[in-house]
Amino acid sequence: MPKISVEIPQELLADLDEHVGDDGKFVNRSDAVRASIRKTLDTLDEIDARHGRLTDEGGQDE
Repeated sequence: MPKISVEIPQELLADLDEHVGDDGKFVNRSDAVRASIRKTLDTLDEIDARHGRLTDEGGQDE
């Protein structure tokens, strides 16, 4: 799996960390970031679909 590096404000990192760990929703930061990216991309796909902007490119359905 490729690795990326992202700089984020300390406040955002603190908020993220509240959801990570034994009592959190995510096992680790990477898991939380992947879930967030997936959710954001799904939301953008839904918006594009409503506006008729989806194409077959990139595996997206019309």
